[in-house]
Amino acid sequence: MIDKVLDFIRTQLNTYLQNKLSLLPTEDAILLSNVSQLNETQPNSGGSDVDPQNAFISVINIEEDRISKSPENFVRALDGSITYKSPKVFLNIYVLFAVNLSSYPESLKRLSFIIQFFQYQNVFTPVSYPSMPVGVDQLILDLMSLSYQDLNNLWGILGSRYLPSVMYKMRLISINEDFALGGAGLIQKITINDKTLQQ
Repeated sequence: MIDKVLDFIRTQLNTYLQNKLSLLPTEDAILLSNVSQLNETQPNSGGSDVDPQNAFISVINIEEDRISKSPENFVRALDGSITYKSPKVFLNIYVLFAVNLSSYPESLKRLSFIIQFFQYQNVFTPVSYPSMPVGVDQLILDLMSLSYQDLNNLWGILGSRYLPSVMYKMRLISINEDFALGGAGLIQKITINDKTLQQ
């Protein structure tokens, strides 16, 4: 699910950037890639350490949204039967948008367009975006402001030099396994001390 959601966001943002930057439809303006691997030798590069020139989307952290989690572990069907299932897991995903272009002003320009896109459209629903992955009811992206210490720690963990970047918190991604733990019918009678109470 995470891969499908991020690919959906990348597709929407890529289309927006192509229009803003007057790129051809075949030219990707942003890629889904691990930013920590940018300094590593690229495949088919003849052993050179030349980094790809583009904007990138990387997952930085994943946390459970416990507030949105339902305490109920059952689902009532239309026929009245009960199916026991583990509740959905709702996730917050911290996503980094980083730009690595040879021209620093162009990097800042592309980063500005990324921020502009999410300022214009930070809530995604299947009603407004029918191409959203099945099972996703809503996506909300909130801009995260990092302190200098957090920024230093982040790029230190990534093991990369600093790139013009911005982080967003993507909320309300749900992970759900349709496998049922068990099922049961409605309670028809209750017996207390050998006395039966009919419903």
